[in-house]
Amino acid sequence: MAIHSAKMMASILCLLGINGLSYGAFANESLEHIDSSSHSLLPSEKIESLAVTLDLGWDSKYISQGRNNLQDGGIYWLNTSVQYGYWTTYALVGRGDSQAYTEWNLGLEYGFNLVENFDANLGYQRIEGYGSSRCQDNELFAELAYTATPWLIPSINYVYSTEANGYFVEMSLHSFWNITDHFSLTPYITQGFDFKYRTAEHNGKNNLQFGLESNYQLSPNMSVSGHISHSIAQGDIEQEATANGDTSSQDQTYAGIHFTMTL
Repeated sequence: MAIHSAKMMASILCLLGINGLSYGAFANESLEHIDSSSHSLLPSEKIESLAVTLDLGWDSKYISQGRNNLQDGGIYWLNTSVQYGYWTTYALVGRGDSQAYTEWNLGLEYGFNLVENFDANLGYQRIEGYGSSRCQDNELFAELAYTATPWLIPSINYVYSTEANGYFVEMSLHSFWNITDHFSLTPYITQGFDFKYRTAEHNGKNNLQFGLESNYQLSPNMSVSGHISHSIAQGDIEQEATANGDTSSQDQTYAGIHFTMTL
């Protein structure tokens, strides 16, 4: 959101009638806890019958909270989600494209309208990561967005990790623009704050990320989406790097592409 990074624009597109998804899921085989943005930023419109969505994607790097979580290459993603009413359940699997790493995310979320123009999500997910070591976590998340105007959508995302006993907050602005009937562009900016979620030694500013999302609707139930994103390291990342003796730049630039089909 992704949070998704890249992550969080997918649900905004869905809310505005676009089926494209772009997940920037999170993991690190060297961490004791990992997280994912496979859940939506915003609740989709209520669906009385079952809707199944399949999403296949690739990211050039595995970025979460401004950190590159894999030493080599990027990561492939396959996500299956099932929505009925305001409830959505999902299973997401990621595989490193250049090193041995596999991650599973299983989750359940509930989306609802808090008041007019305020849309919210509440959910839980279980995360299992397998690489040179195994990592696992349980997460609780909550998200809120103000959707009165598509050209400026402010949102806030909260995630709590039971493994780390800490939480991470992202405050974002997205601006959705229809270029044609089938093609849209969405610039965004996100400020992240870490509170003992990735590191226990520092609380506060973690990273500032901005980027551009695009979506092309191939048909009413198929779309291709992409993103390019840049993350600027701040206090939490910089202090972690200094403690590890790393003096190189911690800024990250990455891109991704996804194909989505709704059945």
